[in-house]
Amino acid sequence: MAIPVPMGQFVPGDSAVHRADPRVKLALAFAYTILLFTARGWQGLLAAAVLVVVLMAVSSVPWRLAARGLVPILWLLAFTLVVNSLVWGSGPAIVRLGVLGVSGPGLVRGVFFVARITLLILGTSLVTITTSPVALTDALSQLMRPLRVLRVPVDDIATMFSIALRFIPTTAEEADKIVIAQTARGARFDEGGPIRRARAWIPVLVPLFVNLFRRADNLAVAMESRCYTGVARTRLHERTMGAGDWIALVGGVTVIAVAAILLS
Repeated sequence: MAIPVPMGQFVPGDSAVHRADPRVKLALAFAYTILLFTARGWQGLLAAAVLVVVLMAVSSVPWRLAARGLVPILWLLAFTLVVNSLVWGSGPAIVRLGVLGVSGPGLVRGVFFVARITLLILGTSLVTITTSPVALTDALSQLMRPLRVLRVPVDDIATMFSIALRFIPTTAEEADKIVIAQTARGARFDEGGPIRRARAWIPVLVPLFVNLFRRADNLAVAMESRCYTGVARTRLHERTMGAGDWIALVGGVTVIAVAAILLS
């Protein structure tokens, strides 16, 4: 029983998407998110889907890996579809069961919202899949650098983000090992009602949280022993944006802005 990893699973590669500056990818991901939430019709979602398909093809990232991020939110997608589709009372409905019915326009609206969330997950997951956690942390720190004037602890925020992103796949792997161990001892996670299934996860969550606290304590000791203060941090490689990065940034933002204006 594998635990899905929604993000943080970096896949090394040599594609143009992998080589792009992380700051460019973060900026384009932000613009892509704006496009999704300003789109009022299917044309906007189609434009966003084309962008995702093209970038996935260029990066050579397997669709199976990118789609793993959808597994933890399947319940949210189902809830969104159901809430928008159901109607109460005697209004027009495609299918009716007592006072509950499925509305045609509501069903279309629910599919639209589900498609929007799906494209959001796929597009943003492409950033973490093609960018290492260290590079992503450096990019986030550099983008937030102007906030230092307001005494915002930019380096500390970037470090916390890096640690959280780095340990997501580690935590999922550790949870998977505990699940396998408990299954070997006779535990069943797919039998009984919801309450029984929830109770079956208690022997997994307790040792998982204990290991997380132990790992956090070891990490804190390691950082203190290396005299980490978070002040005046240096980097092994200073990143500079080349001509290709600027072309990708300006061109990508322009295309997304035009699509958002024309299709909103």
